[in-house]
Amino acid sequence: MPVTPPNYRYADCIALPAAGDAGAALICVREDHTAANVRNMLVRLSLPVTGAGEVLFEGTDFVAYPRLSPDGRRLAFISWNHPNMPWDGTELKVAELTPQGLKAPVLIAGGASESVLEPQWDRDGTLYFISDRSGFWNLYAQRDAQVHAVWPRAAEFAEPLWSFGQSNYVLLGDGRACVSFGERGFGRLAIVDLKAGTARVLDLPYVEFSHLTKIDGQHIAAIASSSKSPLSIISIDIAKPAVTTLRIAGTSPLAPEAVSVAAPIDFPSASGRTGHAFFYPPANPRYRGTAGTLPPLLALVHGGPTAQASPGLRSSVQFWTSRGFAVVDVNYGGSSGYGRSYRRELNGQWGVVDAEDVIAAVRFLISAKRADPERTAISGGSAGGYTVLVALSTSDVFRAGADFFGVSDMTALARDTHKFESRYLDSLIGPLPQTQAVYDSRSPLNHLDGFKVPVIVLQGADDPIVPPNQSERIVEALRARHIPVAYVLYPGESHGFRKPETIINSLQAELSFFGQVFGFKPADQLPPLTIEGLVPAS
Repeated sequence: MPVTPPNYRYADCIALPAAGDAGAALICVREDHTAANVRNMLVRLSLPVTGAGEVLFEGTDFVAYPRLSPDGRRLAFISWNHPNMPWDGTELKVAELTPQGLKAPVLIAGGASESVLEPQWDRDGTLYFISDRSGFWNLYAQRDAQVHAVWPRAAEFAEPLWSFGQSNYVLLGDGRACVSFGERGFGRLAIVDLKAGTARVLDLPYVEFSHLTKIDGQHIAAIASSSKSPLSIISIDIAKPAVTTLRIAGTSPLAPEAVSVAAPIDFPSASGRTGHAFFYPPANPRYRGTAGTLPPLLALVHGGPTAQASPGLRSSVQFWTSRGFAVVDVNYGGSSGYGRSYRRELNGQWGVVDAEDVIAAVRFLISAKRADPERTAISGGSAGGYTVLVALSTSDVFRAGADFFGVSDMTALARDTHKFESRYLDSLIGPLPQTQAVYDSRSPLNHLDGFKVPVIVLQGADDPIVPPNQSERIVEALRARHIPVAYVLYPGESHGFRKPETIINSLQAELSFFGQVFGFKPADQLPPLTIEGLVPAS
């Protein structure tokens, strides 16, 4: 039974112990949905809950990370305003917490061109946080009004703040911290001496870490994955180091020798840029391709678009490599994991740089004779689905494409999306209505003459982010131009497929589609899939 009133949503809560005449409480981020314009603020909820909460801070579009100092007298938090996203610019503030509320928040770090995340207080009153002021998200400390970098490194110590509760470092309480950082897309852990600014990198068999949590001064917990094992909750003895697996997401049906391991590649792209990707060769010791032939290549495009392809074991990649496909998972310009400058390469260029980099990655692998140029495909979801449609309509490098709930009309996306992303396109394309012509030019629906190859479109019927009409319009337009097309609509699915049966069926449909287009018969027993207008491959 809910204990808070309707039309209010709460997240990122911390406990406020009872003190004096004041009872225990929670400090939370609250979303107020009582009016058409959603409002975000910090509130104090008394326990037991008797109302919607006392407002502590408001007036900015977003707030996150309320964190209480050890003495309970100061509250740190971050805030930001449209059109910034939290990876563009945030402000870290500290205010005195009194029974009457917060007194005069003071700006510690951040601004329109600096992204500050994850404030944490240490026992001695030092405030730590992550900032990208150097060009990379690094760990900083503030004490006695002085701010300094703790362990400067050309590496990313954080990820874009797509959701509350990220924990990329943990203070151990003895002058040390355990930090997660990424270089060339690979994650690592280090134990940092916070005063000396030195670190010991842990030798661990994992490539991704998240949700770091202190167990005691000797052990931390984390969610981690390796190149050959699924996501796991692990406990790490940081002195040895040694790992205990507490829970694993599942067992891989593949033998270790059948797992394709990510290899990082850098490749030249348009305008002198360098792109990044992970390449996975086919891997199935029970089968071999026909002598003298190259494997088909599937280019994967992640969503976001401010997100990141990772090298951890993913069944959605191994599904293809175990069936004879090579896969390239592209971290196009605009992806996270490679510093602020790379992350901002997509500013004003969404629909240009992302497509150029995916196309360049495929051409690079073809020139290196790692893939068959006549059997190249591209697949992506959401923002990645948009890039799929752009790439198919502007190049001749692909022979087929799979669009998962992708955007076909950019103006409709700007109009229909939710508050958090409602001004996201200001940076990716430009503000409306001033740049309407750019929105029109970047919409795949306005470049239908460029589509030449078969397309499969997969869509959730209840998707509020990219509604079905985005997919239906592109499908109808392709039909009208006699481009071979298959359309699969999944009732009860939202943005990003969640039901196991949907995930399985969508992969099977995609495999059936590529098999029909490229002229091979998959070994799998697949549900029937009709591709309208397809002339069978000879």
